[in-house]
Amino acid sequence: MKDVAQMAGVSITTVSHVVNSTRAVAPETKFRVLDAIERTGYTGDAIARSLVTGGTRSLGVAISLVANPYFAELIQAIEHETTKSGYTLVLTDTHDEAATEQSAVRALRSRRVDGLILTPSPNGKVLPELKQLGIPMVLVDRLTVGQEFDQVGPENVHATSALVQHLADLGHRRIGMVSGMPGLATSSERVLGYRLGLGRSGLIWDESMVITGESAAEPAAIALGKLLDLDNPPTAVVAGNNVMLSGVLHEARRRRVRIGSDLAVVGYDDVEWADLLDPPVTTMAQPIAEIGRTAVRMLLLRIADPSRPPTTTRLQPVLMHRQSCGCP
Repeated sequence: MKDVAQMAGVSITTVSHVVNSTRAVAPETKFRVLDAIERTGYTGDAIARSLVTGGTRSLGVAISLVANPYFAELIQAIEHETTKSGYTLVLTDTHDEAATEQSAVRALRSRRVDGLILTPSPNGKVLPELKQLGIPMVLVDRLTVGQEFDQVGPENVHATSALVQHLADLGHRRIGMVSGMPGLATSSERVLGYRLGLGRSGLIWDESMVITGESAAEPAAIALGKLLDLDNPPTAVVAGNNVMLSGVLHEARRRRVRIGSDLAVVGYDDVEWADLLDPPVTTMAQPIAEIGRTAVRMLLLRIADPSRPPTTTRLQPVLMHRQSCGCP
């Protein structure tokens, strides 16, 4: 920092104001400081600075980095909005395991991040700990039923109901579902939406028609096999997320089941390859980028005003109507 000040012909205090944006600096002076920073490769000590300013201008994200395009797009949106807001992002992987999640969150706390964005794991126990500590936090995707935390995610119930009702409107009376991992809020909400869709269509709930695909491709393939092996199998199936959709399609191809004619298939979550298949796959597309941007904005509002009432935001998915449901 002293070297930068000497090169720019300014005081160390002026360099500090430029680096930390703590006071307005004349444009010409700021240019000289930034030029000196560029030539020296100077970087500030974020942890040391946090002891003075009370913040590191960094946000932590604890999320399951599973092989799911949804999470990759979500992280990209979060990172873009974080950078645009003048913060840096620190990312940790929870592996969707409670113990790993707790370690990941504590690692972020040790980095003195100003706030956390969290996708809770099944049966995790970090939420009470974070609430007690009063750490600014936003839950993303997997939301709680209470109003204790800021949270943002997709609307799952009515969106899944709409998929079921669409299939029922096409004449299907045996509609199955490959559901997500038990214990996840998204899994429960989409199964609830499935049941709601059946009720709105005048169809009877049959628990044998819902088999978990564990939110993964291979278990989803096995789940579809079990549905097709029923004495009275479904003529249509809802896949609970995009990864399970791929498993369902692989099992259908293995069994030489023709999608759209032998079996109607729809999925919650859109994927890039959905309209490249033959037939293209009908999906419910989540507004993933907007979820990520909203999460960052909510967290920054919480950091600025810790006493504000918690808010829950549900963003509406969009039906991407294609031909896998049997429509022309």
